[in-house]
Amino acid sequence: MTGNRQFSLDLLIVAALVVLTDIFVLVPPLSGSFLRTVLGLLLVLFLPGYALTAALLPAKKDLEGIERALLSLGLSIAITPLMGFGMNYTSWGIREIPVLAGLSAFTLLSCGAAYFRRSRLPETEAFNITGETFTSTLKTEIFEEIGYGTSKAFATLLVISMLASLGSLAYVIGSPRGEEPFTEFYILGPDRVAENYPTEYTPGNSGTVIVGVKNHEHRNVDYTMEVRLENHSMPLPEDQKYISLGHNESWEEPVTFTPSVEGNNMKLEFLLFNETEKSIPYRNTHLWINVTKET
Repeated sequence: MTGNRQFSLDLLIVAALVVLTDIFVLVPPLSGSFLRTVLGLLLVLFLPGYALTAALLPAKKDLEGIERALLSLGLSIAITPLMGFGMNYTSWGIREIPVLAGLSAFTLLSCGAAYFRRSRLPETEAFNITGETFTSTLKTEIFEEIGYGTSKAFATLLVISMLASLGSLAYVIGSPRGEEPFTEFYILGPDRVAENYPTEYTPGNSGTVIVGVKNHEHRNVDYTMEVRLENHSMPLPEDQKYISLGHNESWEEPVTFTPSVEGNNMKLEFLLFNETEKSIPYRNTHLWINVTKET
């Protein structure tokens, strides 16, 4: 053990990334940025495992660089859900801030333990990446220890594949698909819940359900609603038959109808047409009803 040992560059970077992640998650102006997502993925998928690996295996002979990286990934994938599982039984629960605090504290404490254990070893035996040795270590890990010829080509291909995978991941995260346009169309019972629908009728009696339409089409849409019993249209007021909604606007109103025919297990359909297709329903839902005479 020497008294003038440089602090390990890898542990310093891990600790800095943890602090940076906390800042990007907790500070509102930064919490919506692309870097927040990238740093969050690192904290979940790599940093805790790397710090734990460094604490458990402080010597160079314990594990080589590439093996350390792979073990770090595997341990992180195990640590994160285990921490979430444990927090589920606390008063904090599985929420963003408690999980962030738990992973950050675990990683920083592991970095401290790793530095302590490395400092107990002779400097030549401790695993250590400093600014001066980073380039030579990377070269040794990828080329010299793996070998030349076919092995060198394989190593180069492996590095390129890893970089391509990281680039693809960054592209997917940074360019998420836009929300697909759609319309919600639903019916509720009289209590505005999806149960206790009126399904038993006598001739001439009316029933009421709550019908809802929500426009997520990213444009204004003119809808037409129709109610059919056994393929026979039933009359509706004009303000319920024709519904115009802007994007993210909703319409939810009680719709009253009077069955016009008698029978059992009859299909009562609620059909919604959009402005571009008037013959085929854009959305539909239905109930099965009975209309029988009183005995």
